[in-house]
Amino acid sequence: MTVSLPSPIPVALTIAGSDSGGGAGIQADLRTFAFHRVHGTSALTCITAQNTLGVSRVDALPAESVVSQVAAVVEDIGVQAVKTGMLLNQEIIAAVSKQAAEIHLPNLVVDPVMVSRTGAQLIDDEAIATLQNDLLPLATILTPNRYEAEILSGLEIKTLEDMQAAAQKIFQLGVKSVLVKGGGMEGELRGVDVLFDGDRLDTLQTSTVNTTDTHGTGCTLSAAIAANLALGKDLHSAVRLAKDYVTTALSYSLRIGKGQGPVGHFFPLIR
Repeated sequence: MTVSLPSPIPVALTIAGSDSGGGAGIQADLRTFAFHRVHGTSALTCITAQNTLGVSRVDALPAESVVSQVAAVVEDIGVQAVKTGMLLNQEIIAAVSKQAAEIHLPNLVVDPVMVSRTGAQLIDDEAIATLQNDLLPLATILTPNRYEAEILSGLEIKTLEDMQAAAQKIFQLGVKSVLVKGGGMEGELRGVDVLFDGDRLDTLQTSTVNTTDTHGTGCTLSAAIAANLALGKDLHSAVRLAKDYVTTALSYSLRIGKGQGPVGHFFPLIR
């Protein structure tokens, strides 16, 4: 496959599912790319029927369709960064991993989307194994939440030291860097993240935002990292800028629907 020359403006690609409620998935990713003045492209992996109260239906696209979408974007437009979100099943994960290796997708941000922030497993064990063995070694950065980090590291995570140990153990799976997110932690560790790139072990903390409207924070964070990488930021700067963006977006989260609303991606317009 012939890969296009870079676009005159930065381009990022999201490979993820659609959220009909607009709070997470490709909808959140594309809004995040646009906020950062990065052209957003997408490859859908699944279509969900969901709102602020939850998900009522999920329909997977064929793996061949996902690969074709990625190829169409890369061949013509070119991309400077890529993020993966909900890949849903083993077939899609295997196909995307094979394609990513073959065409060397740049600045690959992998949000594993295996377990929710409440601890509910979202994909089966076979899919998790394929993600771990095939996709993780290709990642520029992996962004697991607390429960995903526990699965990947085999460690129980309750303290900052546990998060640091988990980050270092997950790094051994072959990723270039790992950001263990603390959104699911309790007390003073809520929202504290740990970044490890093989040399530096950084603890990242911003102000805590007290809101229940947090839908899409994980998608938004990984998309913001990808956007900043597409803009040419170094990894540590990209992560810090992304975390600051999410924190501010949480401060302007949207009180819509009857359940958990989304973050305010375009907060300058709603201040």
